[in-house]
Formats: sequence, C-alpha cells, structure tokens
Amino acid sequence: MHSHFKTGIVLSFPLQLIAVNWMAGHPQWVEKYYSTGIYPLISAFFRRLYGWVPFSVGDLIYFFLIVLSIGYLIQKRHWIRHHPWTFLGDCFAALSVLHFTFYLLWGSNYFRQPLAQTLGYEVKYTTAELVELTGLLVRQTNDLQRQLSGDSLTAVHFPGTRDINLEKTLVGYQELAKDFPILSYDPPSLKPSLFSTLLSYMGYGGYLNPFTGEAQVNHKLPLFRHSVVCGHEVGHQLGYSAENETNFIGYLVTLRNPDKSFQYSASAYGLSYCLSEVRRRDKGVYEKLLKDIHPGVRANYRELTIFWKDFENPMEPIFKSIFNRYLEINKQKDGIRSYNRVVALIVGYHRIYPVTP
Repeated sequence: MHSHFKTGIVLSFPLQLIAVNWMAGHPQWVEKYYSTGIYPLISAFFRRLYGWVPFSVGDLIYFFLIVLSIGYLIQKRHWIRHHPWTFLGDCFAALSVLHFTFYLLWGSNYFRQPLAQTLGYEVKYTTAELVELTGLLVRQTNDLQRQLSGDSLTAVHFPGTRDINLEKTLVGYQELAKDFPILSYDPPSLKPSLFSTLLSYMGYGGYLNPFTGEAQVNHKLPLFRHSVVCGHEVGHQLGYSAENETNFIGYLVTLRNPDKSFQYSASAYGLSYCLSEVRRRDKGVYEKLLKDIHPGVRANYRELTIFWKDFENPMEPIFKSIFNRYLEINKQKDGIRSYNRVVALIVGYHRIYPVTP
C-alpha cells in the first residue's frame, strides 16, 4: 500500500507541471480564484498560527530539515548504495509533495495579473518623464535629508532599532490601506530572520517562507534600507510575487509612513532605481542629476555599499544565479533584472500622486 501511495505521488508530478503551466497562461483566473480567492484565507491562517511567535518558525523548520536530511544520508548511505532506484523514487515523491505544497500555499501568485493592471497604471513612460521625476526625487530626498540631519553634509542617523522598524512598518500599512485597500495587512507576521548573517553572505535582504507564511527580514541590514525591505517582504506575504511589484509596495508603504526617516529611506530607494534607469538611457543627464544629490545622502548610499562589500564572497554569485533561475522558472522572464522594472510602477504612481518636495 505504501509503495502504491508513493508511486501515485510520483506520477502526480507531471500533472502538477501541466496545471502550473496552464495557470501561467490564465492570469485572470489565478487573480480571481487563487490570489484574491483562496490565498488570502491561507495566508491569514498561517499568520494567525505563527504571527504571535517572536521568532521565525520557518527558519527553525528549515534548519532541522537540513540537519535531519544530512543525518539520514549519512546513516543510510550503505542502503542507498544498494537501493539507488528506491532512493530516487523517494526523492521524486518528496519533490512532488514539495512542489504541490509550494504552489498551493503561495507559489501560484507568480501567475496572477500584473499589479499595474490592477491599479490601472500605464507602464510605458518617456525619458523626459523619467528625468523630470528623478529630478523631483533628488529634491525630495535632499529636503528630507536636511530636515533629519540638520545640514546637507551629514548622513542621516536613524533613531530606534530594527525591531521598532518592524512595528512602524505595520503603522505604514495601516496608512497605506486607506488609499489602497488591496494592501490591507492584518494579522501581521513580520519577523527578523534567525539566519540574517547567512542572508547577508547570500546577498539577500529578506525572504518569505512560503510554507509558514512568515515574512523574514535580514536584521543585519543598515536602517537606511531595512524599513523598505520590511515593506517589500510583507508585499510578498500579501500575495505579490513579482520582485518589481514588491519593490514598489516596499517603496510605497515606507513613503506613506508618518515617520520622516521612513519617508527618507523610501525616497532615496526610489531615487536609486530611477537614477539607474536614467543612466541606462542618457549618461550625461545622469551625471548632472548625480551632482545635485547632497553629500549627506551620498554618505547613506555609501553606508549601504560598504555593508554589502563586507559580505562579498565567492558563493554569492552562485546564490544569485540560482535565484535568477528560480524566477525564470516561475515565468519572471527578466529574472533578477525584474527588480529594476519597479521604475514603471513608481512613474505610474507619481502621475496620480505627484512628488512635492
């Protein structure tokens, strides 16, 4: 019976692949029946189940599964050598269960309709429009930096702690929900990762655990970027899987936060992406805009650059390559480059809510 059951699980894997491929071609169906249908119920259940726990349950589960798997391979190494096909069948059965669980609990959100379509934003924009917005973001970022540091030369020192940032992010979502009900966030389950140092070496600011529904943030990040990443990971938790969309949500919720330091982080974050796109289109204009940025703002950018340089290692490009392939498999054709597509959403948002430095 056990053998028949395992065989059934293995044979279900091709059917799962067909179902996933079908969903990838039917975003409106996914949006209606999964992303705004069953998924919010699943997400709310797990956030209630684990949200009250002060540490990441998912991190612990991953840790113990890795330890148990290594222990099993060591203990059963002789049996595996003599029963390779049975072991391979067990691996395929485990993969089938993992694949099904992933797409049931969260992964199908990769195939929902684009957020720009939901919000009614036009994603096309001109270079002139981009340059104008980038100039306004330079002025806004400079203005916030001067207000917070007292002059144009000093980097902004962020008050509070990373744990306080988690709490303030919830306030930001309460404010955001007034104009964007689709981004309402309750109950919360936003936590520091137990493996923040490992995430830093991997080059990641955080991640969503799709099996426990917990949003984990790298608690090593400088506060200059930490608040935006908090908003980004909650965006994943709310069912937005595309990285450009969660980048935008992180920008938006942090910009809408009543805390000025959050607004500064968001403004500098949006500015960095817009500057990158201006540089790609017109390097001369980029150089001119760059000169207008206050030295204090540049000092905060350097702080972030130094942080990531301190964790550079030969394995980081491999982790990034794996993640890039993971995104491509899930129909994010631009892979990691999709992060930069946030500019279209920022432009679309500021057409409705102009920057007023």
